Amino acid sequence: MFEGFTRTEIKTSGARIVTVYGGKGPPLLLMHGNPFSHLSWHRFAPKLAEEFFVVATDLRGYGDSEKVPGGANHINYSFRAMAQDQIEVMAALGHARFYAAGHDRGARVLHRMCLDHPNSVARAAILDIIPQHHLFNNITKAWGTFSWHWFFMIQPYDFPERLMSADPDFFIEKKLAKTSQGLSFFDPAALAEYKRYFRNPATVHAMCEDYRATAGVDLDMDTKDFEAGRKIDCPVLVLWGATGGVGRNSRPSPGAIWQRYASDIRGARAVPSGHYLMDEAPQETYAELREFFAAGELQW
Repeated sequence: MFEGFTRTEIKTSGARIVTVYGGKGPPLLLMHGNPFSHLSWHRFAPKLAEEFFVVATDLRGYGDSEKVPGGANHINYSFRAMAQDQIEVMAALGHARFYAAGHDRGARVLHRMCLDHPNSVARAAILDIIPQHHLFNNITKAWGTFSWHWFFMIQPYDFPERLMSADPDFFIEKKLAKTSQGLSFFDPAALAEYKRYFRNPATVHAMCEDYRATAGVDLDMDTKDFEAGRKIDCPVLVLWGATGGVGRNSRPSPGAIWQRYASDIRGARAVPSGHYLMDEAPQETYAELREFFAAGELQW
């Protein structure tokens, strides 16, 4: 699914990160969401590689990347730790400054990366999330019902891990089939890989540690930054699925919410999809990303 790309593993200061890269042009980092891997970009990463040097990774704990211990307060699965991995991956490939796009959990990593490493991210595309600082401070029945797994997966070890791993294929199918389309828009080969990852209890535990960190150390960091008035300063594109949870449950609109967290939003709009933009609306998502990053200032 990544023909012409090179696959390798890069050891950062915190984890071993599976990385695929290919193409030529300004560097562009792609970061996936839960419960996926770099494969979530397979529908148009090769096309992006016609104009950009594309790097796609498995976040720590996900895919075939290393499942490190969670550490005190789950700190090793904070978005800060995950962002540091990605900064070091790009540095190992020779890029101190780059474009980046993130979906779901990857978008949360990107949000933190923009705050912690403002000189590294030249442009940021954030796909189908609302900042967790806003979410936790504006919980609604609609969001809590639709995003039930947020509260389930933060429960203490090993309650959610045991239940999720009791029938991993059932859990992953149930979680991903949120609409009447079911699993129809996922490539069967990619879906088989997502199931393979999820059958590994270490992956399930890492995912839970990720969510536990989000409700703890990540929220603490975000609260301090928000109270200090810190925002993403680089140009930002905000995309969301019109029929997904973000599109249906966000009040005010996702673009209006992000105005409180980013100072230079160049575009904020919905694409005709649910949560899984890259699978449900690959052409529209590709076109938005290509136009946004092609307008950037990085030279090659």
